Amino acid sequence: MTRRYPVHLLLLVTCFLSAAAARGQVLTMKDAVQTALNNYGTIKAKANYANASKATAEQARRDYLPNLSVSAQQDYGTVNGQNGPLYGFGGLGVASSGLPLPDQNWNAAFGALYLANINWEFFAFGRAREKIKAAESVASRDEHDRLQEQFRHEVRVAANYLNLLAAQRLTRSWERNLERADTFRAVVKRRAANGLIAGVDSSLASAEVSNARIALTRSLDVEQEQGNQLAQFMGVAPGHFVLDSGILSRLPALVTDTVTLNTARHPVLQFYQSRINLSREQEKYIKTLNFPAFSFFSVLQTRASGFSSSYATDQTAFTHNYWDGIKPSRTNYLLGIGVTWNLTSPLRVKQQSAAQAFASKALQYEMEVADQQLKAQMVLADVKMKNALNNYREADVQIRSASEAYLQKSVMYQNGLATLVDVTQALYSLNRAETDRDVAYSNVWQALLLKAAAAGNFEIFINEF
Repeated sequence: MTRRYPVHLLLLVTCFLSAAAARGQVLTMKDAVQTALNNYGTIKAKANYANASKATAEQARRDYLPNLSVSAQQDYGTVNGQNGPLYGFGGLGVASSGLPLPDQNWNAAFGALYLANINWEFFAFGRAREKIKAAESVASRDEHDRLQEQFRHEVRVAANYLNLLAAQRLTRSWERNLERADTFRAVVKRRAANGLIAGVDSSLASAEVSNARIALTRSLDVEQEQGNQLAQFMGVAPGHFVLDSGILSRLPALVTDTVTLNTARHPVLQFYQSRINLSREQEKYIKTLNFPAFSFFSVLQTRASGFSSSYATDQTAFTHNYWDGIKPSRTNYLLGIGVTWNLTSPLRVKQQSAAQAFASKALQYEMEVADQQLKAQMVLADVKMKNALNNYREADVQIRSASEAYLQKSVMYQNGLATLVDVTQALYSLNRAETDRDVAYSNVWQALLLKAAAAGNFEIFINEF
């Protein structure tokens, strides 16, 4: 005994640690939702789209800055000139300047050009400002798109969590049903072997066990499907999830509270509103294309050449020296203000503006449809909550009555006072009561989730955990 005691103690400690570890691995509702928000690829994509739009908005602000360009080039070549027209098509023309001498010569020297240029479209009747606002509206739309996708995914994960939890509870109910059917079959076989009842009862009992086993397999299949879906939503590998089943043993605290739809804060409606705002900003920007644009420009140019100023009369007045050829010797500057106005732009902009206005109206109608759907969903959520609570209260009454009926019929059958059909019917009633209870408990939480989704406030639901 003294040698076996430490072994028993070790087994007891191991079982305790295993149970503690199992409790530590329970996936709570909040953990499932947070894991899904951190891992789900669509939410990550929406976040990157929003960041890209913010960067584009910042670029639109910086587009208003003047263009400041500097350039320098150093060349070596001839300067033969010729009278006649020239167009530098495709940038392939050579800007060689020199005398139109009667004969070709191959006198070559170094030359250089140093240039600084400023070009600033400083006034275009609000075009730059509206462009910035339109870019900011795109960023706002993409940010609201991310928020509404996050909200939708929270609801999806919570609903799938409840579905999986209900599937697991239903599986347990079907397991108990199989255990009862198998136990009852053993009793029937023993009585049939002793000649107390007909042998056909044994066959019927075996058929009920097979039916219970098939039902259990179907329930396991549903449970596995829900578990796989939850794994996809969470962005993790599929596996068996140990969920917090304690939530089905209590009612939410907000079942009787009034929850209203807040249109201004609903993530889905905010997304629709951001699309309308973007379209209207684009309308304003398009209208600015009707007006001219005023620009300021400035050029500072310095040139250097290895050809002397007397080269016109003396074709030997040049040098091959590199440093003499690139040393600046002439400078010019230019300041000016210009205006550009495409007089045919209003003809095109008118239709473009009309098209954008129609798009704004279409987006407004889409938002009205979404608002109507959410209001109808709020009414439906209240009805579902009321019905779920009624079923929740009746579930306990049904299961107590069904348990008592099954126990009574089983005892009566063993004493020859009831038939196998009576016991089978009681077994069906008990199993139906257990499954109805599991579904009723889950439906209360599903109704609360539906109400939170309709109200656009997921905190109503998640704060219950």
